[in-house]
Amino acid sequence: MKGDKETAGALYPPIEPYRQGWLAVGGTHRLYWEESGNPAGRPVVFLHGGPGAGCAPLHRRFFDPAHYRIVLFDQRGAGRSVPAALVADNTTPLLVEDIESLRRHLDIERWLVFGGSWGSTLALAYGQAHPERCFGFVLRGIFLFRPEEVDWFLHHMGRFFPEAGRSFLGHLPPGERTDLLAAYYRRLTHPDPATHMPAAQVWCSYEESCSRLIFEPGDTRSSPAALAMARIEAHYMIHGGFLEPDQLLRDMPRLQSLPATIVQGRYDMVCPIASADDLAHAWPGATFQIVPDAGHSAMEPGIRAALVTATDRYRALT
Repeated sequence: MKGDKETAGALYPPIEPYRQGWLAVGGTHRLYWEESGNPAGRPVVFLHGGPGAGCAPLHRRFFDPAHYRIVLFDQRGAGRSVPAALVADNTTPLLVEDIESLRRHLDIERWLVFGGSWGSTLALAYGQAHPERCFGFVLRGIFLFRPEEVDWFLHHMGRFFPEAGRSFLGHLPPGERTDLLAAYYRRLTHPDPATHMPAAQVWCSYEESCSRLIFEPGDTRSSPAALAMARIEAHYMIHGGFLEPDQLLRDMPRLQSLPATIVQGRYDMVCPIASADDLAHAWPGATFQIVPDAGHSAMEPGIRAALVTATDRYRALT
């Protein structure tokens, strides 16, 4: 029996978790996790973006709840995980270990891995470290954490959204604009909320303003969520994603036998399509779907439909 949707490609109806908790990992970090859908169903793990963005109830709705055992969790410092916005003991290898710790904690043998934006980065890093624990991938808005991708985010994305770019640059005094990342990182990690909170709001507003093909003004992230996302994103950027140069493309042979769907907005300005194209060429068996009238957000209609269609199709995977 399949879950009900109004139309093909639409999100599934809202559901509530049937189980949730916190998992102690490295240092002082405790990760929030939850399960929803079918307790006896095919496991799928949702890897949120940012890093630092956290999960939301909406994310459960990409998956047929009658078929999938849906696992969501907030990565270190993000969402409901604690301590909030903490960058100590927060690296990509540690997040990969966390996913494995959660899988063992939930007694799951293998799962479908679903991730967008930074979530696609982490999905690839995890899959390459533990391919035997994955039976497929659904990836969106590909980010490989190469230097040129970080440079694009900081210095070039705003050329297509000049109002947002001016605000992002204008938050810094002229003397600090030669190294935007270092200047923002100093502010975002400053202990005084009068310094770090305005920087976090500007950082997140910049990214949100560039995330859709047609910008829809609205509320930006709340202050605590903004701090976690901005601070942790800057932390990962200043450390090169805690990845070796070209690591994710270099290690693609480890995933060649596994099925994947790559969904990419043609006009994604946060994670330009070139990275998705590079990944698709390195993964010949993957399905590469370009959404012609979409930007970066998973909630753009074409991207949302493509993601739900992919998870529906993968109900047959074993």
